[in-house]
Amino acid sequence: MKLPDPLVSTEWLAEHISAPDIRIIDASWHFPASGRNARDEYGVAHIEGALFFDIDDIADTASPYPHMLPDAVKFASRVRKLGLGDGNRIVVYDQLGLFSAPRAWWMFRAMGHADVVVLDGGLPKWIAEGRPLDDLPPIPRERHFTPRPNRTIIRDLQQMKANLASKAEQVIDARSSGRFMATEPEPRPGLKGGHIPGSINIPYTELLQPNGTMKPAAVLKELFSTRGIDTGRPITATCGSGVTAAIIALGLARIGNYEAAIYDGSWSEWGTVQGLPIEA
Repeated sequence: MKLPDPLVSTEWLAEHISAPDIRIIDASWHFPASGRNARDEYGVAHIEGALFFDIDDIADTASPYPHMLPDAVKFASRVRKLGLGDGNRIVVYDQLGLFSAPRAWWMFRAMGHADVVVLDGGLPKWIAEGRPLDDLPPIPRERHFTPRPNRTIIRDLQQMKANLASKAEQVIDARSSGRFMATEPEPRPGLKGGHIPGSINIPYTELLQPNGTMKPAAVLKELFSTRGIDTGRPITATCGSGVTAAIIALGLARIGNYEAAIYDGSWSEWGTVQGLPIEA
């Protein structure tokens, strides 16, 4: 199922918040250096009925890399306990406006659940409009979730290495230009600077408007075009740890390309594995 727009407005959510098939999740995540705790902030204020979706817990915790996608069994087990399952339209938001919510959006799609959307502008826009908040977490009723993993939108290290030779896929790096060009340090210790050879830098912030909402489809299309991206060809997005790459994938979906993949390990993996080529 392909939705006409992967984003919904705060007006839409306010109108449909009581619908029996709607489930809302707060998928907030903050850089460790920020000193913010997303779960604690959720406990203070969240959209009524929202459950907390922890991308560091619903993850492959055996991996040395942060919040890697878990296997289908673990994902299904975790989301079932949150009351998220078959027949639900899942609305994802985060505390920064539009930052980590797209990661959860991609995770559900990677597990075969296509009826998932992102709240445009997230919690900041909801609060700015004076809409109601809650400080009590709902008590979910367990619901069946059928995972149908969609490997077409996931890339691993071997696939990224193979693409260096084939150049079959365009690679977009969502990190800042300073990190891409190795003129500013990586936030995680031990990571080299630079980027995957042949990748194109489009910082995720360039897809967003000042109020934290995503730019209109026509503007996004022009942005990708001016950076030399052919949105009709295969695309893989990467970033630091697979979070902001999902903003690129979300922007591509907004202009009709739901097939864009994400390199899950992203620079956290590429920048630590010995012997991989790096450009700067």
